Amino acid sequence: MDIISIVLLVLLVVLVVAFIFYAQNIKKNKQDAESLFNEAENKANEVMASAKREAESLKREAEAFKKEARYTLREEEQKQRREIEDEFKQERQELKETEKRLKQREEILDRKDDTLTKKEENLDSKEENLVRKTDTLSKREEQLAHIEEKKRLELERISNLSMDDAREIILSETRDGLTKEMAQTIRQSEEKAQAEADKRAKNIISLAIQRVSSDSVAEQTVSVVNLPDDGMKGRIIGREGRNIRTFEALTGIDVIIDDTPEAVVLSGFDPIRREIARMTLEQLVQDGRIHPARIEELVEKNRKALDHKMREYGEQAAFEVGAHNLHPDLMKIMGRLHFRTSYGQNVLDHSVEVAHIAGNLAGEMGENEALAKRAGFLHDIGKALDHEVEGSHVEIGTELARKYKENPIVINTIASHHGDTEPLSNIAVLVAAADALSAARPGARRESIENYIKRLKDLEAISTSFDGVETAFALQAGREIRVMVKPDKLTDDQIVILARDVKNRIEGEMDYPGNIKVTVIRETRAIDYAK
Repeated sequence: MDIISIVLLVLLVVLVVAFIFYAQNIKKNKQDAESLFNEAENKANEVMASAKREAESLKREAEAFKKEARYTLREEEQKQRREIEDEFKQERQELKETEKRLKQREEILDRKDDTLTKKEENLDSKEENLVRKTDTLSKREEQLAHIEEKKRLELERISNLSMDDAREIILSETRDGLTKEMAQTIRQSEEKAQAEADKRAKNIISLAIQRVSSDSVAEQTVSVVNLPDDGMKGRIIGREGRNIRTFEALTGIDVIIDDTPEAVVLSGFDPIRREIARMTLEQLVQDGRIHPARIEELVEKNRKALDHKMREYGEQAAFEVGAHNLHPDLMKIMGRLHFRTSYGQNVLDHSVEVAHIAGNLAGEMGENEALAKRAGFLHDIGKALDHEVEGSHVEIGTELARKYKENPIVINTIASHHGDTEPLSNIAVLVAAADALSAARPGARRESIENYIKRLKDLEAISTSFDGVETAFALQAGREIRVMVKPDKLTDDQIVILARDVKNRIEGEMDYPGNIKVTVIRETRAIDYAK
């Protein structure tokens, strides 16, 4: 065989072998495909079975959740029903308590009505007794006139006195008799008034005051800023005094730098400016950068910060007294009173205290408690602007109340709390009384030594200006004046009238907190010496 035939034969053998391998591969692939199809079918069956099991599980869980939701809703419904029933029970209990209080008040009013009826009957009987006493007094006067006529004739006969001399003797004796009657009448009137009024007034005032608990704090009219060392004083003054001049020009406050160690005093009549100056100086000392530009920056910053603080003080005080619907501008103005003092007493704290006392007094007397608190809270609002606006604090406060359309009773209360106008309501009278109580309580106010000494001198001068007075002494820090009279000039009956006259002069000519007790003393001494 030639080479070509061999090659062809080899190629044929290769082709046959390749075909055999290809046929085997096709068969193997077919088997593999059938195997994969069977596996896929088995997996699909397993997935379907698992899905059915999960679906059944989810169905069971849904039914359980549905049951649980129904149970929860039922419990919530029962809880709300119980809460509503509890609220109804509480409201019914409150209504019962209100009804009980109303019944108690009605019983109290009935008892008061009975008491007033008895008092009217007593007054009627006293009036009848007074009429009878008047008739008796008239008869006695007639008898006295007849006796005096006889006495005059007898005197003329015995002493040969003139008609004028006899008349002077009779008038002197008659004057002494009338003085005795007047003294007795004054004593009886005072005892009766005290018996009727003191008990109820003290009861009402004590109930009102015991509900008000306030600290007694003395406010300073100057501010002291502490320094880390005395070297800081030179930095505050600055080169050629430029820092201190800029500070005083921007704040309007005098800076007093003296020998006091590690301290600077700020003095000024306006408490707002003084507070701005204090805040600014403290920040300058803490920061260490003290120059005119920095001073101007801090003054303006603290002025805005203080405006915000004043509004907060006013809002807090208004919330404390229950004046929630007060105009925002009035709240800010009231906040200025936090930095205002009167005889050392913080005016904002004083206004809050007056509001509480007036409210308690109004509640005891059946008046509008909320309106009384509002009027007491605003009664001194004019003091916040009396350094800036011309006029007294009463006039300024009245105009502010009118401007912001306050209740007419509040306006009249502000105008009348110092007696400048006539009070037109019971609330105005109660606020004036609460104002006096707040100012007169121990520790509330303090006076300068000059005003204190002047008041004592005025008390003694008024007391010694009356005829028959030997000397007078002011005691207990001006709360009492003791008047010593000449026993040969005034009788025991005349000193009663003298005490009343001294009291009237003090009330008419002096301004003072609280009460002043007037005691008139008449003493007769008999002195002899054994030799």
